[in-house]
Amino acid sequence: MDARQLKVKAAETALGYVEDGMRLGIGTGSTAREFISLLGEKVAEGFNVVGVPTSEATARQCLELGIPLKSLDEAPELDLTIDGADEIDPALNLIKGGGGALLREKIVASASKAMIVIADESKVVDGLGAFPLPIEVMPFGLGATRLAVERASSRLNLSGSLDLRRSGDGPFTTDGGHYILDASFGRIPDAEALSSALNSIAGVVEHGLFINIATLAIVASDGGVRTLKPIE
Repeated sequence: MDARQLKVKAAETALGYVEDGMRLGIGTGSTAREFISLLGEKVAEGFNVVGVPTSEATARQCLELGIPLKSLDEAPELDLTIDGADEIDPALNLIKGGGGALLREKIVASASKAMIVIADESKVVDGLGAFPLPIEVMPFGLGATRLAVERASSRLNLSGSLDLRRSGDGPFTTDGGHYILDASFGRIPDAEALSSALNSIAGVVEHGLFINIATLAIVASDGGVRTLKPIE
């Protein structure tokens, strides 16, 4: 199967966890798009669900398919969030944000009783860090924030380029109006320590380390679909 077929298989399995009447956080990205397409088909058949989208792109796709939406203010407590990931480690810690929606994704996932991650086998890793870590930052004071991130990572013996994500001729801008620094640290031995260090930097809005948030991962490969629980 090609990459898209694997994503569809994972999304099909995840849909089985969605119950009628749920308040559902709906993720962003290529795998989430496949899930949304399948959810739209089910809603068209009379399935009842209310979605809270994690990005403007997700909201547009849901509305096109007739999936009822609410804001997180209107539905502040969610039953389940289903979203993709850029990396998944054995404890189900994640790197997310390749699609640029990490802030809203983390807010929505944190407001949910459970989070299911859907992915193909290539996203499963022994340790986080091969995928550059997205760090969402304020445009104001970008140079000072970049320097603070460099110093904080250096204290944790991490190094690598901090690249401002681009879109066309200018910086990529998130739905919240922020920029993203993609940090190529390589393997991250202590994700919790890095998370704490980044959270202490004033110009950092959020980062793509999702620690102790995912409760289940559904991973598709040519050999089939497997369900992963956190290994402590």
